[in-house]
Amino acid sequence: MKIAFGSDMKSHVTDKVQALLEAAGHEVSAYGALAEGTTDWSAIGAAVGRAVAAGEAEQGILFCWTGTGVSIAANKVRGIRAALCNDAGTARGARQWNDANVLAMSLRNVTEALAGEILEAWFSAERSEDAEDLACLRTLERVESREERTESRD
Repeated sequence: MKIAFGSDMKSHVTDKVQALLEAAGHEVSAYGALAEGTTDWSAIGAAVGRAVAAGEAEQGILFCWTGTGVSIAANKVRGIRAALCNDAGTARGARQWNDANVLAMSLRNVTEALAGEILEAWFSAERSEDAEDLACLRTLERVESREERTESRD
């Protein structure tokens, strides 16, 4: 699977995550500080979001100090459902119920071991086919479409 992977800081955790992804056979494209590029978390989050939305990557993984900034930035991109996950249960739920396509994590809170657990949960979960869960995803799509139409009228 192609993974867009970005962070505003390079650290032991980001190095470990990249190694885990590559060991699992994923093709990793680096963004931000991981590619010796910008350290602007908003630009990195948006770039990873755009890569996933454009189909250049199937999933995105982001880090910043809290994980919040990169998740907000990625979620500004149409079609992105970025989830801030600092534990395996949240990551599993984000993939299962929210069909999240970008995983955001905190450099402050996530250790190398915890990152491994989060990745395992993220990649092993499958989207729910429950009617209620699918209806919620359709609602998100409608909201996104309405927002786009509203912006074009301004």
